[in-house]
Amino acid sequence: MDIAIGTHRLLSKDVKFHDLGLLVVDEEQRFGVAAKEKLKTFKASVDVLTMSATPIPRTLNMSLGGLRDLSVIETPPRGRLAIQTVVAPFGPGIVQSSILEEMRRQGQVFFVHNRVDTIFKMAAWIQELVPTARIGVAHGQMGERELEKVMLRFVRDEYDVLVSTVIIENGLDIPRANTLIVNHAERFGLADLYQLRGRVGRSNRRAYAYLLIPSEEALTPIAQRRLAALKEFSDLGAGFRLAALDLELRGAGNLLGAEQSGDLNSVGFDLYLKMLEEAVEELKGNAPKVEVRTTLNLGFDIKIPDRYITDESQRLRMYKRISSLAGKEERDAIEQELVDRYGPIPPSVENLLRYALLKSVAEAMLVQSIERKADELWVKFHPDAPVSAEKLKQFMRRHKEAALRPDGVLRFRLGIPAQSGPQNGESDLPQRVQVVLQELHS
Repeated sequence: MDIAIGTHRLLSKDVKFHDLGLLVVDEEQRFGVAAKEKLKTFKASVDVLTMSATPIPRTLNMSLGGLRDLSVIETPPRGRLAIQTVVAPFGPGIVQSSILEEMRRQGQVFFVHNRVDTIFKMAAWIQELVPTARIGVAHGQMGERELEKVMLRFVRDEYDVLVSTVIIENGLDIPRANTLIVNHAERFGLADLYQLRGRVGRSNRRAYAYLLIPSEEALTPIAQRRLAALKEFSDLGAGFRLAALDLELRGAGNLLGAEQSGDLNSVGFDLYLKMLEEAVEELKGNAPKVEVRTTLNLGFDIKIPDRYITDESQRLRMYKRISSLAGKEERDAIEQELVDRYGPIPPSVENLLRYALLKSVAEAMLVQSIERKADELWVKFHPDAPVSAEKLKQFMRRHKEAALRPDGVLRFRLGIPAQSGPQNGESDLPQRVQVVLQELHS
């Protein structure tokens, strides 16, 4: 045979492969570290493709750190709609209304109750709430034949509601099931909830996911962030963003050990990723890359006004996006998005966009700082900055007052009146400084 398709059974000691060339692991989050290490022993040169809507923190960290290649598919199937996600306190009203609404449109409901000892009591309670509903129960402790019988009856539309544990998390594709109710959603992880939510909305109908909790006050801060993220990231293809948040909440785990999540309190995650990236580049034989964070001080107002973006979290995210933009195309795209979402751009935000573009050019040229002092500009270069000596000489011939100090600071005038600012026609100053830097580039 050329292709073997199987479960974890393929990892058993009595399974031998003649000439394994490609290994594809679906639902990677279902495998532990020991299983993944076993996969590596099949053959040293085997190509491995792992797939997951929600990669666990350790795996995502390995990809972000450069130990694995990463590819993201964000295009949904044709006609697929985003799932409407609701986080609400548990109560008979919301359970009854959501089931009746789904039955009204000839659909089916998943009700997840992850406690085998009380699952039949829950099913009986739902039957009292909705006497007309046909209810089935499924859990992992049922016999194989009995469980198969229940699932087939649900697929054949002989049940309206399936009360089950998390055994429905993966592998089910039932287009008629378009409402999901999860009891005690605060007890589930981000990946679990995302996978459960993926059981509905598998047709061209609008699907609904109700994440029911005891009360807001009973939630831990992390549980609140998890549920808020699921509610916010309800658009199609949001699994990668949720996995990134899961990585932030739970930690990156241990690359050399079995922990698939955990905090890196000693160094912090950003520093850890930077150290990991440097170590990977060193092992590849590449010279360490010099990085510089440019500080800019041109005396302009570069604040996003509260009245322009009223929501604080959206404002902070926009600051972060603008500060990390990498070129003019990205700047133009952000500018267009700002106009579309919030209206005409205020002068201070225009200054911020100009600053960010200048900052990206300056960091590429290893410029440590650009300061405006009275009518002069002081540009400090890193010792490894790619500045052409010949172009620098030509620049200083044209600007007789320019001077290069021993500490790498280039001082020059750019026709700036001492008291000028954006209101006096100097809003193009960042663009003019950018032109000078590109002129000096070797």
